[in-house]
Amino acid sequence: QAHLEESEGGLVQSGGSLTFSCKVSGIFSITAMGWQRQTPGQERNAVAWLTGGDTPHYADSVKGRFTISRDTSIQTMYLQMNNLKPEDTAVYYCYVKGWTEMTGDGDYWGRGTQVTVSS
Repeated sequence: QAHLEESEGGLVQSGGSLTFSCKVSGIFSITAMGWQRQTPGQERNAVAWLTGGDTPHYADSVKGRFTISRDTSIQTMYLQMNNLKPEDTAVYYCYVKGWTEMTGDGDYWGRGTQVTVSS
C-alpha cells in the first residue's frame, strides 16, 4: 500500500529555517518526486522536485533558499528551507510519481503540512 509520511510543519520567524522529510513506502519505479504548496483559494504549485533520479528543479521563488534531496537507502525525501519569507506560508505536500501493486501508475500524495512564516 502506498504511503507518504510527512514530518510536521510549524511556525517559523521570517529568515528562519525548517526541514521537511517525506518517507515513501509501497511505491516503485519512481520517475519523479517533489514538493508542492498551496495557499487558501489558490492552486497547488510546484516548489521543488527531482527527476531522473536526483536532478533537482526549483520554482523561481525558492531558488537559492530551498534544497531538495533524497536518501534512497531509507526511501526518504527532504526539503531544506532557509531564509523563509512570509510568502512561503502554505500547506506543503510531498508527492511521488510511481507504480503501486494496487493501483498501478499514478501520482501519490502526502497529507500536507502547514508552514506559517511570521514577519
